[in-house]
Amino acid sequence: MNLENIMRYAILALFCLLSSQAFADPKGLEPLPDVPPPPVVKGEDQPEVTIKQKGEEKIEEYRVHGQLYMIKVTPKHGVPYYLVDPKGDGKFVRRGQIDPGVQPPMWVIHRF
Repeated sequence: MNLENIMRYAILALFCLLSSQAFADPKGLEPLPDVPPPPVVKGEDQPEVTIKQKGEEKIEEYRVHGQLYMIKVTPKHGVPYYLVDPKGDGKFVRRGQIDPGVQPPMWVIHRF
């Protein structure tokens, strides 16, 4: 063995020794308290759902604070689809499923 291999093994052994300390059981720690239940939302913060029948279709309109943000259309034959207003500007986008994949959160925090 040459000096370079000995140094590699020494560094590897030192790394293993230091990383094993990270998984050691520390003494004197207390468990975290239980998480409190989420607050109960009452009244106007919950969505208001209006169900309409147009012929053989069932249309469900979802509103928060009076603003329409989603429509679920259930045709007589076929799969239900959603019309969603992602930006709150009144322009609806059709979605076949409510969860098409990863989407960034787009919450309205404050309106002027």
